[in-house]
Amino acid sequence: MDFQNTALGLEFGSTRIKAVLIDRANKPIAQGSHEWENQLENGIWTYSMDAIIGGLQHCFQDLKRDVKEKFGETLTTAGAMGISGMMHGYLPLDAAGQPLTAFRTWRNTMTGPAAAELTELFGFNIPQRWSIAHLYQAILNGEEHLPRVARLTTLAGYIHERLTGRAVLGIGEASGVMPVDSAKLDYDEGMIAKFDARIADRGFGWKLRDILPLAMPAGENAGCLTAEGALLLDPTGEFQPGVPFAPPEGDAGTGMAATNSVRARTGNVSAGTSDFAMIVVDHPLNVHREIDMVTTPAGLPVAMVHCNNCTSDINAWVNLFGEFAGLIGAEVSKGDLYVKLFNKALEGDPDCGGLMSYNYFSGEGVTDLDEGRPVFARAENARMTLANFMRTHLLSALATLKIGLDILTQEENVPIDKLYGHGGYFKTPGVGQRMLSAAVASPVSVMETAGEGGPYGMALLAGYMLWKREGQSLEDYLDQTVFADAVSSTLTADVRDIAGFAAFLERYKNSLPVEKAAIAHM
Repeated sequence: MDFQNTALGLEFGSTRIKAVLIDRANKPIAQGSHEWENQLENGIWTYSMDAIIGGLQHCFQDLKRDVKEKFGETLTTAGAMGISGMMHGYLPLDAAGQPLTAFRTWRNTMTGPAAAELTELFGFNIPQRWSIAHLYQAILNGEEHLPRVARLTTLAGYIHERLTGRAVLGIGEASGVMPVDSAKLDYDEGMIAKFDARIADRGFGWKLRDILPLAMPAGENAGCLTAEGALLLDPTGEFQPGVPFAPPEGDAGTGMAATNSVRARTGNVSAGTSDFAMIVVDHPLNVHREIDMVTTPAGLPVAMVHCNNCTSDINAWVNLFGEFAGLIGAEVSKGDLYVKLFNKALEGDPDCGGLMSYNYFSGEGVTDLDEGRPVFARAENARMTLANFMRTHLLSALATLKIGLDILTQEENVPIDKLYGHGGYFKTPGVGQRMLSAAVASPVSVMETAGEGGPYGMALLAGYMLWKREGQSLEDYLDQTVFADAVSSTLTADVRDIAGFAAFLERYKNSLPVEKAAIAHM
């Protein structure tokens, strides 16, 4: 096996760390994974540094095992690599590269005052999960670590730095640290100046530009695996240093790459632990609290609707049904259980028959909630069937996303020529796809590689750096080289499904006081 003709993507997702190795034809040939979960510690959603590094190593060993089983060889190198991770959050480092706080993930809704103040200062929406919001909230809170901050990064940027020694971010990930200027492919200088002026009297000894990672567009070389990094990744010493790295990206950017949604007027919906829609726009938008403006990995402007909660509540209910199956002696795998329950939802009433659920494990910015409580409720005359129950949870997982998308399509007249779905929500063929089509009232496509998701997208970005032609854009590379013969399915929901989702969403919005009461009293 010629491993120099491969590209490797490794992504730190919310519930799984996954590695995907692709060949020169851009096809996945091996993968590894590691399951993990965030913890709520002292009111902060986080992952420990031991869990981060241990998970990285376990995932890589699992990839090596898969390579050994399939090819009878030991994985010792790759043509190129790239790291991606859950977007943004807060990870400040000192001059030695050591974390100054626990990693604060995207899931935290603790930066409301900072996000509101910066949105007004910049004239640009700053979501709570963005790194700049976390930094400014720490300043407002007077946190003691601030004078010692040497670099501000994200999880993907941190791992990249540990492996290569370089403090850089892909521009898509960088755009959620601090707003960027798509024309200059760099952070917005005017906003940096405003921020520095706002904190000038704090006496930290640094200015914002000093601590921001270098922003790099897709296709550039972002460093090479060092000897120290190789041993961190693979303590056996078998994997060799020197592998070139693509700029580290966030899971939004890798999702765009994995679904060929990087050209203007295309979009994708990533649905897993969280869900988000990314629409590449072709005209400026007004400022909306529900809409984040980020970029593609190549730097084109993207309107993003991000929701903190998607499949976690579905997973909890599937686990419960799995317990019941075990209780009655039924032999069913977790994968089969998901398929059976998802398909059962297709038999439900289009509007879910009067059932309602809120999947809020954590706060939700689109609906202006700083905390969450999972809630299932029903009217006394509701049709309580298994099909309606499952359909309710599948529609609830998309409801908040739909509220944000309506702003884009109805208020901002953003056209969407193509919409792709990817992530765990779409793994059961046809079901999640049909539900999303009902939500957006338009066709939804799913590629055969949709289940590979972000790590596959990161591998493609590493491959783009390695294999692109001189001057070839990311958009053209994906169109002409990766997805020219891609197999995908396109599905359009029928009018009953579309009308049913609309009725469910109206009831969902009208019933939000139920969720607010649960937060207040539970």
